[in-house]
Amino acid sequence: MTDEKRNSDECCPKFDPAPWDGKAHYWTDKLFIRDTIPEVFHVPLPGTIKRMMGRMWKMAQASHADPEMKDFIAMAYDPSPWKSEFYMAVTKEVPGADNVKLSGTFLTKVFDGPYNAVPKWIKEMDGYVATNDKITKKYYFYFTTCPKCAKKYGHNYVVAFAEVA
Repeated sequence: MTDEKRNSDECCPKFDPAPWDGKAHYWTDKLFIRDTIPEVFHVPLPGTIKRMMGRMWKMAQASHADPEMKDFIAMAYDPSPWKSEFYMAVTKEVPGADNVKLSGTFLTKVFDGPYNAVPKWIKEMDGYVATNDKITKKYYFYFTTCPKCAKKYGHNYVVAFAEVA
């Protein structure tokens, strides 16, 4: 396949880790829409992420609240082994969606590897947060590409967000 053809098949843009790795982000009422999916021991049921992300993206687009791809963020938070919450950044409130505003300081690091490495990444983030004299309140994970695009690009970048106090 030529590079031109490969780029035309792009569904997820190529991710640049530089703005995210080892950074602090300060949000005041950053707007997201939230949706949930069922999980079994933190593993999503087959097809649920794709359907949920498609549903959220269509709602954002229909309301003209979809961000430019450079500003796109979709974070996951697992409040229990049975449920995951997903937060998609939007540019304005979306009618009919669960609109959520996040505020606070978020330390970020970029990891590259399989999704089942999240417990290892949390331990690494705990050390990173401690070196910044902070305490983690909550973890979110931004899976930057779908599995197909991760394979195409040769990287499965994941941004860990530690909401800190």
